[in-house]
Amino acid sequence: MSKTIIHTDAAPAAIGVYSQAVNVNGTVYLSGQIPLNPDTMQLVEGIDAQIHQMFQNLRAVCEAAGGSFDQLVKLNVFMTDLAHFAKVNEIMAQYFTAPYPARAAVQVAALPRGAMIEADGVMVL
Repeated sequence: MSKTIIHTDAAPAAIGVYSQAVNVNGTVYLSGQIPLNPDTMQLVEGIDAQIHQMFQNLRAVCEAAGGSFDQLVKLNVFMTDLAHFAKVNEIMAQYFTAPYPARAAVQVAALPRGAMIEADGVMVL
């Protein structure tokens, strides 16, 4: 098995004992990205800004791994309020084009640092 750890300064540094992503034989497992500004490591404010920042962080890790959102095959979105579901779809459409990845969107009780949204995924290079 070939395993490569992915890291980029264009996305927030890990805030725990994990890697931003791991490439195993061309399949990249992306850790959850919350809407931290990678320069300040502070959450951006407001749900729209948080959704955009989350996708920007996830895209930065995809690019560091040598891929793009076009190669994302599975996306998991976690939000603290499913009332944001339509907004997530609206903003996601600005970052993805058809054919879209498989996706789950679930409500959770809480996310790290008080974030309102988080996403992880799987990308195949």
